[in-house]
Amino acid sequence: MLNKKVLLIGVTGALVLAACAVPAAPMPTAVPTPTEAPTPIAAPAMEAKDIVDTAVAAGSFNTLAAALTAAGLVDTLKGEGPFTVFAPTDEAFAKLDKALLDDLLKPENKDKLVAILTYHVVPGKVTAADVVKLTSAKTVQGEEITIKADNDMVMINDAKVTTPDVMAGNGVIHVIDTVILPPSMK
Repeated sequence: MLNKKVLLIGVTGALVLAACAVPAAPMPTAVPTPTEAPTPIAAPAMEAKDIVDTAVAAGSFNTLAAALTAAGLVDTLKGEGPFTVFAPTDEAFAKLDKALLDDLLKPENKDKLVAILTYHVVPGKVTAADVVKLTSAKTVQGEEITIKADNDMVMINDAKVTTPDVMAGNGVIHVIDTVILPPSMK
């Protein structure tokens, strides 16, 4: 019986030592070899907002947005473009006589409103770097705007550009502080 106990203690001790021992060499592991490079997952493309959505998102062009809607020009300025818009702010529209603005927004005066609004649009994408090199530009309405650049100030007719180069997916917006009127309507 003593032999069985010694044998049992010996086997147990050997198992304990074997379990605690450091292996002489690491066990080989199988590493898969890639057959193809993984295809990267592209993030969804973020489309830049068009001129109308960019202006609306800014929050200071509510009157312009209402005028574009009344004139039926929203779809045009949401189109492919490119367009350059000299966009008057709500404060710029507030400088107009309220009766005149209310009158322009009436359906029977749509042609006058379209003429005024399209006088604020130049075909193509004309950035500030381009604008300062010009003295005039033909508008979508057909008449020309006068451009004066002096130091850091750019004037479009009698309107000051307060924020240049607001980029949109279909053109560029230059924020102006005054509604400009075509010479034929003065």
